Amino acid sequence: MSLSVKSIKSLAPLLDRVLVQRVKAVEKTASGLYLPSAANAAPPPEALVLAVGPGAPGKDGSIVPVSVKEGDRVVIPGFGGFAVKVGEEEYTVYRDSEIIAKISE
Repeated sequence: MSLSVKSIKSLAPLLDRVLVQRVKAVEKTASGLYLPSAANAAPPPEALVLAVGPGAPGKDGSIVPVSVKEGDRVVIPGFGGFAVKVGEEEYTVYRDSEIIAKISE
């Protein structure tokens, strides 16, 4: 199931949800060789965080903030999430707990 919207700016994640866009797969190596499409069959596990929700309520009722922020690079699972399509671009919404790691370089 996926959702189609006119502008990604019109989508604001709620609670502990995180809106990400997968990084495009590399089609050419540093030495100039082109990779066959079979080499890029699985989507890369890296994504860029575009928007985050305010956080989810904890057991005591206080809001637990999301562990990532806009602009962070993260490692995401190869499955799951909720797909959102805007034109030809595809985005995914994950729960904060589904994000595997944050990349800091």
